[in-house]
Amino acid sequence: MRDHDWTSPGTPADEKALARQNLIDDHSAARVRLDEKFASFYRSTIRPLVAFLLNHGASLPLATDIAQDAMIETYRRWTTIDNPRAYVHRTASRALIRAITEVREEPAEQVPEPTPLLPHPDAAMDWELRHDLLPLLRTLPPRQRQVLAWTLSGFTPAEIAAELRMTSNAVSASLKKARRAATRYLAATGYLAGDKTGKEER
Repeated sequence: MRDHDWTSPGTPADEKALARQNLIDDHSAARVRLDEKFASFYRSTIRPLVAFLLNHGASLPLATDIAQDAMIETYRRWTTIDNPRAYVHRTASRALIRAITEVREEPAEQVPEPTPLLPHPDAAMDWELRHDLLPLLRTLPPRQRQVLAWTLSGFTPAEIAAELRMTSNAVSASLKKARRAATRYLAATGYLAGDKTGKEER
């Protein structure tokens, strides 16, 4: 019998097997870390992402469906994405635009831009109306609403400009108009005076 057969520790075959096992273990550990990181991202981002879509004009069921799909797409590309938060918002925003343009059959009146983000309300409207800004957002032109939705999600004007392919000046101008409209709306409804019941109940 040889001093070392192929099953003995330290042989080239054994070292290759050990190397393969170590590689498998490293890959598994890396996958676990990746999944844990994504899970943390999902928990911290999914609710704000749904709110982001509601602010754009999506109904609650549509917003939750798109948010989940956007998260799945983000997970698939997780290792190649530099900014997951921007990516998932961009993916969700584009999916909403596609959904609106595909589903809407009624002609829109006086649409100021080619990609309106104001679908008709549905059965979830009562839930949405609990959010104070949603009635205001529905009155804004699509571009102002879009810019404000990104702003409410914490994106800077420079980031919004990059995502929407606008100039920073255009973003700032739209945001300024939206804020003016918000001030008028809050004043008219009594919010600026601290009365959240509105003028109608005075």
